[in-house]
Amino acid sequence: MAADPAALVGAARQGDRGAIAKLISLVETGGDAAFAAVADLYGHTGDSYTVGMTGAPGSGKSTLTDKLIARIRGEGVEVGVLAIDPTSPFTGGAILGDRVRMQDHATDEGVFIRSMATRGHLGGLALATPQAVRVLDAAGKPWVIIETVGVGQVEVEIAGAADTTIVVVNPGWGDGVQANKAGLLEIADILVVNKADRPGTADTVRDLELMLELAGERDWRPPIVETVATDGRGIDELWDAVLAHRSFLEADGRLDRRRQARLRDELRAIVHERLGARVEDVCSGARFDDVLARVEARELDPHSAAEELLAGS
Repeated sequence: MAADPAALVGAARQGDRGAIAKLISLVETGGDAAFAAVADLYGHTGDSYTVGMTGAPGSGKSTLTDKLIARIRGEGVEVGVLAIDPTSPFTGGAILGDRVRMQDHATDEGVFIRSMATRGHLGGLALATPQAVRVLDAAGKPWVIIETVGVGQVEVEIAGAADTTIVVVNPGWGDGVQANKAGLLEIADILVVNKADRPGTADTVRDLELMLELAGERDWRPPIVETVATDGRGIDELWDAVLAHRSFLEADGRLDRRRQARLRDELRAIVHERLGARVEDVCSGARFDDVLARVEARELDPHSAAEELLAGS
């Protein structure tokens, strides 16, 4: 079954956890088998609702995710989690800290947690993550949480590609302007001040409200939810905010439009990556060396050489 993408997809759709794990590994690695698997499962997707969770390291995202999992499971609904980890410098794989922190759900058949890392795939995580979400979607997970480890460009892009994006900060979070530059407030649908039992919470909430005011009018004003994830305080309010945002998006087609925009961006990114791979092929090998030699000998100008290379690609 490991060598047969169609068999893996069939097993994953029946809830086979091993097949789900193998499919996610496949789309992380990329290649023809991954493309075949995605093509086979794509028609069975479109039902999951995705929640992105991002914020600075140490803000308590994993504990919040853990509590949200419990809240969703309390409704009797299955959930998938993709923990986007930094790549291990030793193994090239994901550091499994997030899964360690979520061990309370390890024996729950209704929860599937997977760490992902930037390894191998075309475009890295930015392209692998939507495919991994589709695997969980096809496997029948109505909710998928994507938790990123940091606030770099890739992490912000991944979290911002969810249906609802939660941005987590802590009291005394530092330079709010810098955080705004990082794109956090731009992608936030819900703002969470976690560790709200610490001093400075009121100041942080006030800063966020001011920054939202300065950002101008938006169709949806991100609510600010105070939580203490370690003891579950504010989790119900956070879940209510997620449901409220989902209802807002579904009310007049905004959710469909948001997803259409994501697909457009994803398709453009895939085309860009595939063309980039073609460039590498065209600009290497004996034929390239031959054309380059003609350019060096002044027999051919660079633009004409490029046209010749592309014409034969």
